[in-house]
Amino acid sequence: MLVGNLFALRQDKLKRLLAFSSIAQVGFILVGISGSSRGGSTAVVYFILIYIFSNLGAFGVVSLISALTGKESIEDYRGLYATNPFLSWVMAVSLFSLAGIPPTAGFFGKFFLLMAGAEKGNYLLIIIAALNMVISLYYYLRVIKAIFMEANPYPIGKLKVPLPAVIAMSVCVAGVILTGLIGGVYDTIYSLSIGLGHGH
Repeated sequence: MLVGNLFALRQDKLKRLLAFSSIAQVGFILVGISGSSRGGSTAVVYFILIYIFSNLGAFGVVSLISALTGKESIEDYRGLYATNPFLSWVMAVSLFSLAGIPPTAGFFGKFFLLMAGAEKGNYLLIIIAALNMVISLYYYLRVIKAIFMEANPYPIGKLKVPLPAVIAMSVCVAGVILTGLIGGVYDTIYSLSIGLGHGH
């Protein structure tokens, strides 16, 4: 968590920032695994499902903009909302989820992972994880701030997003929001994890 976040803090290129943030997210998964319980197994599967939606959404936007414009730095994304609101909202929802901000699914995913770790009394690990959430919040919000709150003398122009990309990104956003709001998703994974929880 710490290594991924500290390296992510120093990145200006979004692909590298997301890559290092992925290392930090693996740390959260390990907190859930440390719980070594049925609840821990469920939390890990639930978080990975959310993480896939969130990461694909963010990487999808970055990859598309990079392919169409060659621009990849946070600086390039300043004022993106003025010209590309759809891409801006996909990026925002994805990053909010990766940061663990409610009501996105990422918040619930991290909450369940921390609870699973707490079951085994791994309180030092929980404190380290909580501090890392604060660190990651800084660099995720840095991107959000650039997109929505800053003007750019050389903004990325209005991009024509291919229909398959629109559909894929919309699915990711729906996944991020609905996986958190529909309580049955976690319960379903929990009921399917009987074998996982009692297999040892």
